[in-house]
Amino acid sequence: MAIPVESFFLPPAANGTLQQRIRQLVAEGIVSGRFRAGEKLPSSRGLADHLGISRITVTLAYTDLVSSDYLAARGRSGYFVSDTAPVQPDLRGRVPRSPPSVDFAAITGARFSTSIRLEKPDDWARFPYPFIYGQADSTLFDHHNWRQCALRALGKRDFEALTQDYYERDDPLLIEYILRGILPRRGIDARPEEVLLTMGAQNALWLAAEVLLTPGRRVAMENPGYPPLRAMLMQTGAEVMSVDVDDGGLPPEALPSGVDVVFTTASHHCPTNATMPLERRMRLLAEARARNFLIVEDDYEFEMSFLRPVAPSLKSLDGEGRVIHVGSFSKSLFPGLRLGYMVAPEGFIREARALRAQVLRHPPGHIQRTAAYFLSLGHYDALINRMKQAFKRRRIVMDDAIRAHGLTVAGQGGFGGSSFWMRAPEGVDTHALALRLQAAGVLIEPGQAFFDPARVRHDYYRLAYSSIAAPRIPEGVALIAKALAGWT
Repeated sequence: MAIPVESFFLPPAANGTLQQRIRQLVAEGIVSGRFRAGEKLPSSRGLADHLGISRITVTLAYTDLVSSDYLAARGRSGYFVSDTAPVQPDLRGRVPRSPPSVDFAAITGARFSTSIRLEKPDDWARFPYPFIYGQADSTLFDHHNWRQCALRALGKRDFEALTQDYYERDDPLLIEYILRGILPRRGIDARPEEVLLTMGAQNALWLAAEVLLTPGRRVAMENPGYPPLRAMLMQTGAEVMSVDVDDGGLPPEALPSGVDVVFTTASHHCPTNATMPLERRMRLLAEARARNFLIVEDDYEFEMSFLRPVAPSLKSLDGEGRVIHVGSFSKSLFPGLRLGYMVAPEGFIREARALRAQVLRHPPGHIQRTAAYFLSLGHYDALINRMKQAFKRRRIVMDDAIRAHGLTVAGQGGFGGSSFWMRAPEGVDTHALALRLQAAGVLIEPGQAFFDPARVRHDYYRLAYSSIAAPRIPEGVALIAKALAGWT
């Protein structure tokens, strides 16, 4: 039996090359059961004429499907669905689906889905003025060299690094580069046993919270601060206390009594961009010694210090092993990478490693090895230098536009970064402002989510310049000023 040529249709908006799309059409037809074993495919010429494409494209797709055992070539007779092609299991006896009768909201208490989160449209890239934080700019990223490193990591020489289960271990090549190439820039001297790879900084913060905190312990975080962190700390059952920041970040003298762990973004405070001065860092460490608490340092955006030399990390000043240092490649490379690291005394890393193994074993081996090559071959440093120069230009343009339109900056930091922390006029709800601006093609980040829910503020917002080209910044800022001027 022959499969009619009319069974094949190429959607115009589909991804991939023509050859890949034909392969997908045939493979999906076979796996779904529409094309059955022994049935004959249309001739390469007939399918090419039907689809309006080159015959060689169809021939190459068919040949590829033969190598994957989806098709079988029979002499001069043509191509047939293979007798051993992959098929879906027969599930005709399964019970039909019906609306669920289980009330999961009651069972779970909606403990996780109702936490305050930073929300960004999935299609943010289509907006002409995306002042949103944390997304990559494809015009700055080194696609070519990342692809070359990924291909090298896929080679036979690295097959074990790609495929094997590391259990609780990490890729030694990436660990070695972090020890030699990244940590010395932060003044940190560490051994392999003191470093753990994570699925980004957020995963590292979660590991730290779970290892260090239990019900009855007291933990301090910055206000405003990173919203997901507050949710993580609350889930441990510990008492979470918010400490208001100032122009120098977290003030040590404001820490509550009896605190066991302090989380801080000393190098680049989230979201105000404040950098903790050296003298204050020394005071914080002195308080930790005197009051016997630990510090978790999220070394947030240290790479983007393009106005002044980067400040020393808290970990580099710590002589007693009280600081757990968290770093990430997700912001400096691209957020979808989800690759970070922790540096701490071996006793802590041992526990964090065991907890990580219970949840996800380790970050994917191919990602680790690709990142190791990208870093060790110098591509990472070249990318950081390119980003610094671009962000510096964008920052100058945004600063000029903000001044020209009389907007109020609440925090911009003196070292660089990728955003401005803004304050709206009295009476403006920035969540409502964001919705109004979105209709005009402008994306901003309302500030409510950053504050302690018990003392929430509605008049702050964040403007980032990491994802928007410099020429678009003035017009976007002008639209924000216009919306604020017309606020009622």
